[in-house]
Amino acid sequence: MPAVIPSVMLTAIPSGGTLGVIGGGQLGALFAMAAKRMGYRVEAFSDVADCPAAHHCDRVHVGSFDDPDALTAMADGLDVVTFEFENVSAEPLRPLAGVVPVRPAPEVLFTTQNRGREKAFLVREGFPCAPHRLVRSREELHAAAAALGLPAVLKTAAFGYDGKGQRKLDATAGPHEIDAAWNDLASGFKECVLENGVEPCVLENGFKECVLENGVEPCVLENGVEPCVLESGFKECVLILERWIDFECEISVVAARGSDGATAVFAPTRNHHRHHILDISSTPAGLPESVIKKACDMAAAILAKLAVVGVACVEFFVTRDGRVLVNEIAPRPHNSGHLTIHACETSQFEQQVRAVCGLPLGSTRQLAPAAMANLLGDCWVNGEPDWAAALAVPGVSLVLYGKREPRPGRKMGHLTALAESVEEAIANVTRARSLACREKDSDAAGAAPSADATGLRDAGT
Repeated sequence: MPAVIPSVMLTAIPSGGTLGVIGGGQLGALFAMAAKRMGYRVEAFSDVADCPAAHHCDRVHVGSFDDPDALTAMADGLDVVTFEFENVSAEPLRPLAGVVPVRPAPEVLFTTQNRGREKAFLVREGFPCAPHRLVRSREELHAAAAALGLPAVLKTAAFGYDGKGQRKLDATAGPHEIDAAWNDLASGFKECVLENGVEPCVLENGFKECVLENGVEPCVLENGVEPCVLESGFKECVLILERWIDFECEISVVAARGSDGATAVFAPTRNHHRHHILDISSTPAGLPESVIKKACDMAAAILAKLAVVGVACVEFFVTRDGRVLVNEIAPRPHNSGHLTIHACETSQFEQQVRAVCGLPLGSTRQLAPAAMANLLGDCWVNGEPDWAAALAVPGVSLVLYGKREPRPGRKMGHLTALAESVEEAIANVTRARSLACREKDSDAAGAAPSADATGLRDAGT
C-alpha cells in the first residue's frame, strides 16, 4: 500500500498564516482544530453564524455560497482557501481563486459534485465503475432500464448524500414503478431557465445533452440555440441510472496530495451503513492484499488525474468476484476517515492542513486496529447521552461537533475505539454507543454490524 510518494516541496505557508474554509460544518470545525494546533488562524465562510466551525475559527463570514462577491470579499488577508463540502457551485469559487489559492481547485469541485461529470471523468480515464446511463426524460429512463437490466439505482446528478436523491428499481419493477421513480427524482429540477433569464423550459420536453462545460457536450434545447441552466446555476438536467452491483462490501480510501505531487494514502476502511447513513467504519478492512493495493493505487491515481491539492476520499464497491469499482469521489475529508484522528500518526484533517499549506505530508501509519461509530441525533431520544458509560469502555474516545439541536439522522459526533483486533474495536465502539444512547440491549451490544443491504451509497460527510 502506498504511504508517501515524495516530490520536490514548494514554498510553504508558515505557521501564523490565515487559512479559509468554505463551509462551517463538522469537517470545517475539525479542519480548524487541526490548523489551530499547528499555529494557523482560520476563517470560515458559512450560510449561518451558529455553525460547528464557529467554535474553533477566529472569524466566520456569513453569506450565500452562491454569492461570488461575498466569497471574494472573504479573501482579504487569507493565504489559502479550502472547502469542507461540495454542495456549493464551483462557479462563484472561480473569482475567489483569482485572488487567493483555492485548494483543491474549483475545477476539481466542478467534476466531483455532479455524478454525470464524475462518471464521464472515470470512464475517460479508465477507472472502473458501475455500468450506467444518463437519462433526461421518462422515455430515456425506460430505455436505460431495458439496456442495463434491473435491479438498478436511479440517482440525481447533484446534491445527493447519505442515500438522498436515490431510488432503487427492483428486479420486478414494471413501467409504473419506473415512472414513479422518474416523477420522484425529476420533480426537483423540472423547471429550468435560460441563462438570459427569459423563458422557462421543461426537462421532459427536451434536452439533448446536459453534461460538461469543458468539452463533452453542452446542455442545449432541442432547437439547438440557447444553453439551459438550473435556477441554482448548475448546468445539468439529468438523472443517472446505475446497474445494481452485487458487492461484498464498501470501502473508503482517504488520500492526500500536495501541490508538489506528493501523495499519502490511508489504509482503506470497511463501511457499514444503517438507513443509508454511514454507521460504522473500521480498519484493517479484512480484505486480500491484492484488493487493498488495487484500491489504494486507484485512489492515488484519481487524485493525480484530478490534480487534487488537499484531501479526497474515494469510495469503492468490492464485488464478490474481487473487482474494485469506484462509487463516489469526495474532494475533501470524509466521515469514514474520522478514525484517523486517534488511530493514525497523522489525521486526515492535519493532512488537509499540510497539503493546502505546501507542507510535507505526514505519515499515514496506523497505530492500532480501529473502529468509528457515528452518533446521530437519535441517540438523544432518551435524554442527554451517558458519555461516562461510553468512555468507560476500554480504548474509546469521543468527539462531539457542537451542534445545538439533535435531530434524527443528524450527525452530532462520533466515537472511536482502538483495540488489539478490528473485531474487538468494532465490538467496543458498538457497546460504547449503545451505553451512551441508553439502549436497553446494551449488554448484548458489540456484535459486528451487518452490511446495509440497500446498496444506496454516497460520499456523505
